[in-house]
Amino acid sequence: MENPRAVNQYAVYDDTLRFYNALLYDIEHASQYIYLEFYRFSYHHLGEKFRDALVKKCKEGVEVKILLDSWGTSPNPGFFETLTQAGGMVRFFEKFRFRLDYLTRSHRRNHRKIVVIDGTILYLGSANITDYNVVWRELIIRIEGKLAGVFKGVFLSMFELFDSYLPYSQELTTPIFYEGFEILRDVPSISRQIIKKRFVRLIRSARRRIVIETPYFLPSFLVRMALIRAAKRGVSVEVIIPWHSDVRLVDILRNKYLGPMSEKGIKFYMYTPQNLHSKLLLIDNRIFAVGSPNFDYRSFRFQHEIVLVGSDKRLTVKLIEHVSDTLAESVPFNYEKWKKRPFIEKMFEWFIVPFRYLL
Repeated sequence: MENPRAVNQYAVYDDTLRFYNALLYDIEHASQYIYLEFYRFSYHHLGEKFRDALVKKCKEGVEVKILLDSWGTSPNPGFFETLTQAGGMVRFFEKFRFRLDYLTRSHRRNHRKIVVIDGTILYLGSANITDYNVVWRELIIRIEGKLAGVFKGVFLSMFELFDSYLPYSQELTTPIFYEGFEILRDVPSISRQIIKKRFVRLIRSARRRIVIETPYFLPSFLVRMALIRAAKRGVSVEVIIPWHSDVRLVDILRNKYLGPMSEKGIKFYMYTPQNLHSKLLLIDNRIFAVGSPNFDYRSFRFQHEIVLVGSDKRLTVKLIEHVSDTLAESVPFNYEKWKKRPFIEKMFEWFIVPFRYLL
């Protein structure tokens, strides 16, 4: 009989508060180490709550390491002083420096969201630790099992190179295969874009259904063509985006794509209650890709991202339920209303097109 502890256990969180409470519980019960990697980290109430919980664990002898991005989280060593005095380590990825390549290099950010606890618990998905996104709809998976131990090495490789120039390298980008899962890591690159190309291959393999959840939808030509061709061969292509995201310029520019792609058979749904910040690609209700990248130029070209690809039936069922719940609170894209949008809005769409790579 198989040992239950040797089998991965899964949970899916789309309610941000439930995710925070679950994470705080796991932090409280950690016994060896806690590794956190986030793009944004609050310096207000929620951040204080997590910091104080981590300070307590440091004093109990638990190893604590935190990696935060310097763009998403402005460096504030004073905020973490009690943690570092207790033995914790906090690093900020790619601090800003004025140099010749300042404008281009500043966009190369670490957008990953990972938590690894004791080599047995993994959190991976879309949510940062911030006060303002408490009401957003996110997608975070919790995996309890040996896969978490693999992510220990994934975290440490970035933690050790936190303030170095990180070009394409085998160490940081070689896919990791483990017990039916595929871990994809990307580094900034105009030509390679490992995660985008893997997504395109998955889209091309679809035979029945493609579901995309993303807060920002600015698809490249390659992605657009893959989706349109899938729709032409009879695949149901569903893209779920927020009615209003937290970046208004992206909403304006994305509208340029919605009408033409809708004409080609792509079905768009607008999530209405709050911002939809989840990131998911689901193929034929069988293969999933969950992680940190958005479906936009910025994620695929300029940012360090991470994705878990798999087909485990128990986790897939939970993700299908998540999609159904999201669709239940979404409305179909109104093509007729889109055609009648104001002329000034159309002009503004074209005006910001050249900046699509940076949004």
